Amino acid sequence: MTISNRSAEPDASVLFVCLGNICRSPTAEGVFRAAAVKGGIGSLVLADSAGIGDWHVGLPPDKRTIQAARRRGYDLTAIRGRRVQVADFSRFGWIIAMDESNLRALTEMKPPDFGGHLGLLLEFAPEAGLREVPDPYFGGAEGFDRVIDLVEQGTAGLLARMRVTLAGR
Repeated sequence: MTISNRSAEPDASVLFVCLGNICRSPTAEGVFRAAAVKGGIGSLVLADSAGIGDWHVGLPPDKRTIQAARRRGYDLTAIRGRRVQVADFSRFGWIIAMDESNLRALTEMKPPDFGGHLGLLLEFAPEAGLREVPDPYFGGAEGFDRVIDLVEQGTAGLLARMRVTLAGR
């Protein structure tokens, strides 16, 4: 079930972004939603994902992404690819890129009045020792499992940071 059509306050809404929205960002969306539900705040937050490019608009995540996620207990089958839009900067208070290239593209399209957080997912997981979630698309199954490992770490840190914001309401 995707919750991207719900509305939420920008400080309780997060958009995960990768290049094509079929591997890393839908994984982050699904992992984040599951962690939010498990943490008892699933009804308070909005999670969505998008891609910089438009190659996969309307399509489900890559089958290897879905399989890797399913093995770990995450269901990504309802997620459909979409492209980032400038309007997302007013809808989401947290816009989280998977790598530096996507962060640069988002920075270029960011409106001057955006007051939210624009950054990398792994800044919330310094223990991972990486800045970027690597793109698994051209590799084997182990790359998709590694993405889930890193996304779980990053989303846990992001969720902890968002809880602080939500607690101040």
